[in-house]
Amino acid sequence: MIQIGGKTYELIQNYKDAWDAEAFKQRYSEVLDRYDYIIGDWGYEKLRLKGFLRDNHPKANRDTAYSGITDYINEYCNFGCKYFVLQKAKDSGAKEQSKEHAQESNKEQGKDSHTKESQVKEPQVRESRGKDHHQPREHGKGHVKTHAKDQTREQNKEQSREHSKEQVK
Repeated sequence: MIQIGGKTYELIQNYKDAWDAEAFKQRYSEVLDRYDYIIGDWGYEKLRLKGFLRDNHPKANRDTAYSGITDYINEYCNFGCKYFVLQKAKDSGAKEQSKEHAQESNKEQGKDSHTKESQVKEPQVRESRGKDHHQPREHGKGHVKTHAKDQTREQNKEQSREHSKEQVK
């Protein structure tokens, strides 16, 4: 059992004897407290730590779920590197899990006091204007004026070219 930051972890995998307690203590950050699993991999003699959530965690996605740890090792770690996996002890996060469970049940019942703060507005997506960067947007009158100025410039250039040709003749 490993204790750090008030949390208890168990070493569940130690590939190529990668575990180094001192290096782990130096690299550990409070950000990792929220994760159920921590993977530590060695590359160029530096330890890199990444957290993963249990598969049934409400905030787990493809990149952060424990089931994706093999993909992480294969895609982001150096080939054949040493690595270890720590699992948070069940009693270590009991308070946090009960707090999360209470918040989830409050949300389901509509009693969450933070609902207004936690709602995120959908980002507005800008439409592509295509290859012609002078094409005006429906709501942008400024672009129409710019387009008209560009047309006037082109007409002036064409007139000056014609004038130059006449002088040459």
